[in-house]
Amino acid sequence: MTTVMRAPMAPPAPRSPAAVNRWLHTQGINVERHLAALRPFVDGEFGRDAAAPTSGHLQAVNRLMAQLRDTLTRETDATIAEIDAVTRQPGTAGLHRVLRHKERAHTWVRAVERVWDFYFELFGQRQSRMADRLLSCDRIALDCYQTAFVNLGTARSIPAPAPFSYMRTGFSPATFRRDIPLRRLGRRLNPFPLIQLPYHRLVNPWTLGAILHEVSHNLQNDLGLAQTVPHALRRRLEAAGAPPAVTRVWLRWHRETFADLSALLLGGPAVVASLIDVVGRGVPTVLEYQAAGPHPTPYLRPGLSLELLRRMGFAAEADRYGELWQRLYPPGLPTDIPVPVLDTYAALMPVVVETMCFTPYPSLGDRALASVLRFARKDQAMVCEAAERLAAGTDPGVVPERYLIGAARSALDRRLAPPDRITDAFYRELARR
Repeated sequence: MTTVMRAPMAPPAPRSPAAVNRWLHTQGINVERHLAALRPFVDGEFGRDAAAPTSGHLQAVNRLMAQLRDTLTRETDATIAEIDAVTRQPGTAGLHRVLRHKERAHTWVRAVERVWDFYFELFGQRQSRMADRLLSCDRIALDCYQTAFVNLGTARSIPAPAPFSYMRTGFSPATFRRDIPLRRLGRRLNPFPLIQLPYHRLVNPWTLGAILHEVSHNLQNDLGLAQTVPHALRRRLEAAGAPPAVTRVWLRWHRETFADLSALLLGGPAVVASLIDVVGRGVPTVLEYQAAGPHPTPYLRPGLSLELLRRMGFAAEADRYGELWQRLYPPGLPTDIPVPVLDTYAALMPVVVETMCFTPYPSLGDRALASVLRFARKDQAMVCEAAERLAAGTDPGVVPERYLIGAARSALDRRLAPPDRITDAFYRELARR
């Protein structure tokens, strides 16, 4: 015999609708206040100093919020209308309509609040003790963008707003590119590049080659290279005789490879040192092949940067870093990297570097990336001089912001000053600009 479950009997309706009306009135207040609380951000809300988010950042977020608030406003209005109707003409059917609209409104409140809270937290960091450090990272990222767009062979529309840096502890550096759907935003488009940096990187500024890497992901998109580079890479690899399976691996790695190489062109040899800091881990980790991973296997990753470093005219530095890497991970260590990938790596590295860095692209004004982001011996001389000035606590001069990462690394490696003094001088200089 089938047992039919029934809802428990409702208590008898009150003789006076006062209790229901009071509850309905409260629900109307709640939804209206939810909508009002998720208001646009205003200039000065997160401070008025240089570290505060710019008007452009606030406007971009407010435009995104306005789209979300449109639906929330309609649901709020519908809820209020139903409350008014059932207050005038009480009835169970009307109450159920109120409950449906209330639930929909609350669902949208949570969706909008999630986006609002995301940016509220990011912007709020600019009122903390980390403000000057995050501002410093912003200025490095802006310098990278300015360098790229000034040196193009053709005019391109100027992207805005500029990248915005924030701290997130317990995570690796990352970026969220402009106009890319983000899960944190309910799959809506991110209005400007976000550079996520962990605290441990901000503590050690000589490891901030990560900024140049993450900015390079955004430059690949904003310079119109996100599609053309992998297409060109496929053609070059096939022409070089790479097996199809190997070509697929390189194409899977293309974004992270581009970011590594572009970062090196932006910052010079110190970026390789920063990379080795990151990928130099335990032997099993470094030799492990990730079949679906977007990054080149750590064991192979520095080799691409060393190839580019030689092409840039820094053969001695490439030899020095190469020797260090071989001392850490001598040939013959056990690995599960596919044999075809390992066997063709040395021959295909120059093809990859040539395609990404030394091939002209129409979106660059028929220039190569290495011509747009040019780093030569004279630039390294600036880095070394700036290192000495940072260590001495004097003005490093007109050195570009991105070069100060290499200057901090040079000062540390040459033991020109204690780490804390280098760190203080690095952020003091960038924050004052």
